Amino acid sequence: MKKIQVGIIGFGTVGSGLAEVLYSQKERLLKRTGVDICLAKVADINLSALPEQFSGVSLVRDGAELIQDPDIDIIVETIGGIEPAKSLVMAAIRAGKHVVTANKALLSQEGRDIFAAAAENQVEVGFEASVGGGIPVIKSLREGLVANRILSIMGIMNGTANYILTRMTEEGVPFDEVLKDAQEQGFAEADPTYDVEGIDTAHKLAILMCMAYGTNITHNEIATEGISQIEPLDIELAREFGCRIKLLAISRNHGDHVEARVHPTMVPESHLLASVSGAYNAIHFTGDTVGNVLLYGLGAGMIPTGSAVAADVVDIARNIQAGSIGRVPPLAYLPEEITSRRVTPMDELFGPYYFRFTVRDEPGVLSTISGILGRHGISLESVVQKGCREDHVVPLVMLTHTAKESAVAAALEEIAELESVVAPVVKIRLLEEE
Repeated sequence: MKKIQVGIIGFGTVGSGLAEVLYSQKERLLKRTGVDICLAKVADINLSALPEQFSGVSLVRDGAELIQDPDIDIIVETIGGIEPAKSLVMAAIRAGKHVVTANKALLSQEGRDIFAAAAENQVEVGFEASVGGGIPVIKSLREGLVANRILSIMGIMNGTANYILTRMTEEGVPFDEVLKDAQEQGFAEADPTYDVEGIDTAHKLAILMCMAYGTNITHNEIATEGISQIEPLDIELAREFGCRIKLLAISRNHGDHVEARVHPTMVPESHLLASVSGAYNAIHFTGDTVGNVLLYGLGAGMIPTGSAVAADVVDIARNIQAGSIGRVPPLAYLPEEITSRRVTPMDELFGPYYFRFTVRDEPGVLSTISGILGRHGISLESVVQKGCREDHVVPLVMLTHTAKESAVAAALEEIAELESVVAPVVKIRLLEEE
């Protein structure tokens, strides 16, 4: 029986999740693959001992020891970040090791170098857990949808942000309070910037776009906005308009150019994404032959993510056993077919908008703001004015018909200069059902 030895660099949430899955599912994996997949070594600078069930696994401090071990077939990188993760991954590839990673930041920024090195050294790179946690989204896109021209990608790809918005929606709790509670419960990092400001979602969208469209793109090319400006009043008003607010990744394939953006979005309650709550993720593809596909599941967590990493380990073990390394291109397209394409500037996009202005309760304010919007070609669908506060300040809410982003930006810049506007304008885009 073929024996495949695995080394894990980093024994945090993802690394320990993989170890637990390999341990608890060992017999099942053996029955399904005919391969003895064995966790041989772990490298972690913070641990003095591994859990009792891993007593036969060697623990070292230096990841280089795993890379230099001739008996280890697959290196799993779960430390996160760019460095030293990239250096370790590249060293493993040059040493002829197959690599599995859940590191979306690394792949979205440095993936071109990593995949080129893997092709040159004839090794595999698995990254199922980099997008969607336990959802098999990478395999679905790379293999299940291979006969499709992907027309669009849309989804909820960050469990922390979705958990926060869900609590705000269901309990009416302010953002800061939910975030603090999420940090105390371990749902959010001590520094939640990547999650709540949309950066983590942009990393994931960049990976999916590369695979879906065969185009080179990094997260820096994706227009990104977060959810920290959202207040309970916006949640309440969204409900009145028959919507829920979600942090969405949105991309559309226009052939010679592609859309790529991450931002809070008002989603109609009739849309499937509106019902995705808590730490769950959901990713929607539209293909020219299959139509609409929605993948749903836990987007984070030790065991769900460990399940996704284990799937990569098993795929590579099967390929080693069959002598078929490189059978499926890691990014779905042959390397020479991946090209650069223009990313549509946000200024060129069109859509309906929600605006919340905080204004003094004075005569003429509504007509002044409406007039500025009208001069920029922005027509209104509805206007809502909530009750006046004790300081004679009132929220003024408007929904627009379809408008051009550049016109919206110019109008809001002009409105922000009005003396009657006493706080930054809140702008949320509305999702148009296709």
